[in-house]
Amino acid sequence: MIGFQSDYLEGAHPAIIARLAQTNLEQTPGYGTDQYCESARARIREACQAPDADVHFLVGGTQANTTVIASILKPYQGVISADAGYIACHETGAVEGTGHKVITLPSTDGLITGSQVRECIRAHFADANHEHIVQPGMVYISFPTESGTLYSKRELADISAACHEAGIPLFVDGARLGYGLVSPACDISLPELAKLADVFYIGGTKCGALFGEAVVITNDALKPCFRYMIKRQGGMLAKGRLLGIQFDVLMENGLYFDICHKAIDQAFQIRHAFEAKGVEMFGSSQTNQQFPILTKEQLAVFDGKYRYEVWGSFDETHTIVRFCTSWATPQENVDALLADIAKL
Repeated sequence: MIGFQSDYLEGAHPAIIARLAQTNLEQTPGYGTDQYCESARARIREACQAPDADVHFLVGGTQANTTVIASILKPYQGVISADAGYIACHETGAVEGTGHKVITLPSTDGLITGSQVRECIRAHFADANHEHIVQPGMVYISFPTESGTLYSKRELADISAACHEAGIPLFVDGARLGYGLVSPACDISLPELAKLADVFYIGGTKCGALFGEAVVITNDALKPCFRYMIKRQGGMLAKGRLLGIQFDVLMENGLYFDICHKAIDQAFQIRHAFEAKGVEMFGSSQTNQQFPILTKEQLAVFDGKYRYEVWGSFDETHTIVRFCTSWATPQENVDALLADIAKL
């Protein structure tokens, strides 16, 4: 079958495989202290225009989220998140497993606002019983969101300001960061994101790497002893150079962003094809995930030929499904899907 189920179904970009093969028999220091990790850190700092940022490499997104959050929060604090945020609904209680509550806010199209953050914090301390309630200690958002939507620069700046007014950090989950930044709907750059977030990560697993995420810490107060938490969370890879090599390749000459462009173009081809047939889309995704709302009869056109994600029930007769493109999606697969959409 043709896969549109997710953007981590393929292996890695051929340039990464080649570099891993070329360096396979080299002996390097472990735990991310090798020259390839240092080179990757330098490239990431340059791309972020953040020369003083700390950069750490972890294996996956859930590991990055839990490690960052657990390193920041005090025992009595929780993390504010959209109710549709990844840490709230797709990580099997991983954050709660570290002893910290996820404090959810109602979201619109996957997005929360600075006003909501301010009100959440105000309401907590206005409650006479606040010492008996988990205290908001940081804010988590994802860019793009789980539904493929994007925060504008103005919206992101307002959330960042709300966090700083309250003296708490902003953490941006960038599992699909590359797809977000190259979207035509995006009005923020990587350096601007690095200035607004206290900590974020550049996702590799879904954007061309075999595995791996690069955590970037710009807030000096969050930097000390982060490697202790990486180790404690089981994230300190002995063969750390495997992560460094991948990000060194991805960040060289802008490859990371170049390979994400194609996925966006293909996703919009799919979206426009559904819209041309009068199919309603769920949400306003501007990235590589698209969510048509289909009847049982319409779904039958794709069953047995395509893998896709069932996102949820829309009503008694319609289902929300996700078609997801990636950096490696062949255009012939997209063309086949477009031809079948035309049959609806």
